[in-house]
Amino acid sequence: MENLPIEDITSKIYEIRGQKVMLDSDLANLYQVESKRLNEQVRRNIERFPSDFMFQISEIEHENLRSQFATSSFEHGGRRYLPYVFTEQGVYMLATVLKSKVAIDVSIQIMRTFTALRRYALTYDELAKKIVEIESRVSDSEKRDQKIIEIINQLMSDSPQEPCKIGFIKDK
Repeated sequence: MENLPIEDITSKIYEIRGQKVMLDSDLANLYQVESKRLNEQVRRNIERFPSDFMFQISEIEHENLRSQFATSSFEHGGRRYLPYVFTEQGVYMLATVLKSKVAIDVSIQIMRTFTALRRYALTYDELAKKIVEIESRVSDSEKRDQKIIEIINQLMSDSPQEPCKIGFIKDK
Protein backbone atom coordinates (compact mmCIF):
# COMPACT_ATOMS: atom_id res chain seq x y z
CA MET A 1 0.00 0.00 0.00
CA GLU A 2 1.28 3.44 -0.86
CA ASN A 3 1.77 6.00 1.88
CA LEU A 4 -1.18 8.26 2.55
CA PRO A 5 -0.42 11.97 2.68
CA ILE A 6 -0.22 13.08 6.31
CA GLU A 7 -2.93 15.67 5.56
CA ASP A 8 -5.37 12.86 4.67
CA ILE A 9 -4.90 11.39 8.11
CA THR A 10 -4.71 14.61 10.15
CA SER A 11 -7.96 15.81 8.55
CA LYS A 12 -9.65 12.78 10.13
CA ILE A 13 -8.33 13.36 13.65
CA TYR A 14 -10.69 15.22 15.97
CA GLU A 15 -10.51 16.33 19.56
CA ILE A 16 -13.35 14.96 21.67
CA ARG A 17 -13.38 14.96 25.47
CA GLY A 18 -9.84 16.31 25.44
CA GLN A 19 -8.51 13.37 23.42
CA LYS A 20 -7.35 13.07 19.83
CA VAL A 21 -9.62 10.48 18.19
CA MET A 22 -10.69 9.07 14.84
CA LEU A 23 -14.21 8.09 13.78
CA ASP A 24 -15.01 4.45 13.08
CA SER A 25 -16.29 5.35 9.60
CA ASP A 26 -13.07 7.20 8.70
CA LEU A 27 -10.97 4.31 9.94
CA ALA A 28 -13.07 1.79 8.02
CA ASN A 29 -12.56 3.87 4.90
CA LEU A 30 -8.79 4.00 5.43
CA TYR A 31 -8.65 0.26 6.21
CA GLN A 32 -10.77 -0.45 3.11
CA VAL A 33 -13.51 -2.29 5.01
CA GLU A 34 -17.16 -1.49 5.68
CA SER A 35 -17.90 0.32 8.94
CA LYS A 36 -20.27 -2.51 9.80
CA ARG A 37 -17.43 -5.08 9.50
CA LEU A 38 -15.01 -2.95 11.49
CA ASN A 39 -17.53 -2.60 14.32
CA GLU A 40 -18.31 -6.34 14.19
CA GLN A 41 -14.64 -7.11 14.81
CA VAL A 42 -14.58 -4.62 17.66
CA ARG A 43 -17.65 -6.23 19.28
CA ARG A 44 -16.12 -9.70 18.88
CA ASN A 45 -12.96 -8.46 20.62
CA ILE A 46 -14.49 -5.93 23.00
CA GLU A 47 -12.09 -6.85 25.83
CA ARG A 48 -9.31 -5.27 23.73
CA PHE A 49 -11.09 -1.92 23.65
CA PRO A 50 -11.41 -0.35 27.11
CA SER A 51 -12.99 3.10 27.37
CA ASP A 52 -9.63 4.86 27.03
CA PHE A 53 -9.12 3.12 23.63
CA MET A 54 -12.66 3.54 22.23
CA PHE A 55 -15.94 5.14 23.21
CA GLN A 56 -19.26 6.03 21.66
CA ILE A 57 -19.82 9.75 21.26
CA SER A 58 -22.89 11.54 22.59
CA GLU A 59 -25.64 13.09 20.48
CA ILE A 60 -24.27 16.59 21.21
CA GLU A 61 -20.73 15.58 20.22
CA HIS A 62 -22.10 14.00 17.06
CA GLU A 63 -24.03 17.17 16.18
CA ASN A 64 -20.86 19.22 16.69
CA LEU A 65 -18.92 16.91 14.38
CA ARG A 66 -21.63 16.91 11.73
CA SER A 67 -21.67 20.70 11.73
CA GLN A 68 -17.88 20.68 11.17
CA PHE A 69 -18.15 18.71 7.96
CA ALA A 70 -21.64 19.89 6.97
CA THR A 71 -23.20 16.49 6.41
CA SER A 72 -26.30 14.88 7.77
CA SER A 73 -25.95 11.15 7.34
CA PHE A 74 -29.02 10.46 9.51
CA GLU A 75 -31.24 12.15 6.94
CA HIS A 76 -29.88 10.18 3.99
CA GLY A 77 -30.20 6.60 5.17
CA GLY A 78 -26.88 6.68 6.99
CA ARG A 79 -26.03 5.52 10.49
CA ARG A 80 -28.67 4.29 12.85
CA TYR A 81 -26.44 4.65 15.92
CA LEU A 82 -23.92 7.12 17.26
CA PRO A 83 -20.38 6.60 15.97
CA TYR A 84 -17.55 5.12 17.94
CA VAL A 85 -14.26 6.93 18.13
CA PHE A 86 -10.84 5.43 18.68
CA THR A 87 -7.86 6.94 20.47
CA GLU A 88 -4.33 6.32 19.25
CA GLN A 89 -4.16 3.11 21.29
CA GLY A 90 -7.52 2.01 19.92
CA VAL A 91 -6.31 2.54 16.35
CA TYR A 92 -3.35 0.30 17.09
CA MET A 93 -5.64 -2.33 18.60
CA LEU A 94 -7.84 -2.25 15.49
CA ALA A 95 -4.90 -3.45 13.41
CA THR A 96 -4.56 -6.47 15.68
CA VAL A 97 -8.18 -7.51 15.26
CA LEU A 98 -8.55 -6.72 11.55
CA LYS A 99 -5.32 -8.55 10.67
CA SER A 100 -5.17 -7.43 7.05
CA LYS A 101 -2.04 -6.06 5.40
CA VAL A 102 -3.89 -2.82 4.62
CA ALA A 103 -4.98 -2.42 8.27
CA ILE A 104 -1.44 -2.93 9.50
CA ASP A 105 0.08 -0.52 6.95
CA VAL A 106 -2.53 2.16 7.56
CA SER A 107 -2.20 1.80 11.35
CA ILE A 108 1.53 2.38 11.09
CA GLN A 109 0.91 5.54 9.08
CA ILE A 110 -1.68 6.72 11.60
CA MET A 111 0.72 6.08 14.52
CA ARG A 112 3.38 8.13 12.73
CA THR A 113 0.86 10.93 12.21
CA PHE A 114 -0.08 10.99 15.91
CA THR A 115 3.65 11.14 16.76
CA ALA A 116 4.20 14.02 14.34
CA LEU A 117 1.26 15.91 15.89
CA ARG A 118 2.74 15.47 19.37
CA ARG A 119 6.11 16.77 18.14
CA TYR A 120 4.42 19.77 16.53
CA ALA A 121 2.51 20.53 19.74
CA LEU A 122 5.74 20.44 21.76
CA THR A 123 7.46 22.80 19.33
CA TYR A 124 4.49 25.16 19.43
CA ASP A 125 4.48 25.15 23.25
CA GLU A 126 8.21 25.92 23.35
CA LEU A 127 7.78 28.82 20.95
CA ALA A 128 4.89 30.22 23.02
CA LYS A 129 7.01 30.01 26.19
CA LYS A 130 9.88 31.87 24.49
CA ILE A 131 7.54 34.64 23.37
CA VAL A 132 6.15 35.03 26.90
CA GLU A 133 9.70 35.14 28.28
CA ILE A 134 10.67 37.87 25.82
CA GLU A 135 7.53 39.87 26.60
CA SER A 136 8.39 39.82 30.29
CA ARG A 137 11.90 41.17 29.60
CA VAL A 138 10.88 44.09 27.43
CA SER A 139 8.88 46.79 29.19
CA ASP A 140 8.02 49.16 26.35
CA SER A 141 5.17 47.60 24.34
CA GLU A 142 6.39 48.98 21.02
CA LYS A 143 9.89 47.59 21.56
CA ARG A 144 8.39 44.31 22.73
CA ASP A 145 6.24 43.95 19.61
CA GLN A 146 9.21 44.73 17.36
CA LYS A 147 11.44 42.27 19.22
CA ILE A 148 8.82 39.50 18.94
CA ILE A 149 8.47 40.10 15.21
CA GLU A 150 12.25 39.95 14.81
CA ILE A 151 12.51 36.70 16.75
CA ILE A 152 9.63 35.07 14.87
CA ASN A 153 11.22 36.10 11.56
CA GLN A 154 14.54 34.70 12.73
CA LEU A 155 12.94 31.40 13.81
CA MET A 156 11.09 31.12 10.52
CA SER A 157 14.22 31.82 8.44
CA ASP A 158 16.53 29.51 10.39
CA SER A 159 17.01 26.28 8.51
CA PRO A 160 18.05 23.14 10.31
CA GLN A 161 21.81 22.85 10.46
CA GLU A 162 23.54 20.03 8.66
CA PRO A 163 24.52 17.29 11.09
CA CYS A 164 28.23 16.88 11.70
CA LYS A 165 29.72 14.14 9.60
CA ILE A 166 31.31 11.37 11.59
CA GLY A 167 34.01 9.13 10.26
CA PHE A 168 37.41 9.22 8.64
CA ILE A 169 38.41 11.73 6.00
CA LYS A 170 40.92 10.50 3.48
CA ASP A 171 43.87 12.77 2.79
CA LYS A 172 44.20 13.74 -0.88
